[in-house]
Amino acid sequence: MVDVQVDAQNPHLTYRLKRDKLKQIRRREGRYLLRTNLTGSDPAQLWRYYLQLTQIEEAFRNLKGDLAIRPIYHQLEPRIEAHIFIAFLAYCLHVTLAQHMYPHAPGLTPRSVLEKFAAVQMTDVEIPTTDGRTIQLTRYTQPPKELKLLLERLRFELPAQPPPKITATQVDIATPV
Repeated sequence: MVDVQVDAQNPHLTYRLKRDKLKQIRRREGRYLLRTNLTGSDPAQLWRYYLQLTQIEEAFRNLKGDLAIRPIYHQLEPRIEAHIFIAFLAYCLHVTLAQHMYPHAPGLTPRSVLEKFAAVQMTDVEIPTTDGRTIQLTRYTQPPKELKLLLERLRFELPAQPPPKITATQVDIATPV
């Protein structure tokens, strides 16, 4: 796009912009050139095939990366089918999350949202009482400000904290002899 000339006797550099080359490059900007061996196909159909191929490749990247679905070498056919089914369900949830996020938070990926939600943890707090029972409180941690904002944008609400459980300790009752 630039024609550069250097003078041999005088250390002098001159350049000029190749305007015709620049126009040609700008006309091609944002365009794809697809080569194929399918001769009688409609170019629009070839483009749809290409987009479909990129979506399939993205699905496999998601299964391997975000969802951490790795090859597991099962021996029995029902286990193989179950593994494929679980992987497919995980991918469906991944796509559903992406579709739900798009109108509310278009700049985020499902991976980044899942990483943000990983900050919320569930914990069990057990408090012994003076009469031998135990109070068990299952609680999730409060989300940070960034996650609260994301929850608002996605129109999600965390579930209510579950009620406490009170359990009695097992008391051995000796049978009279």
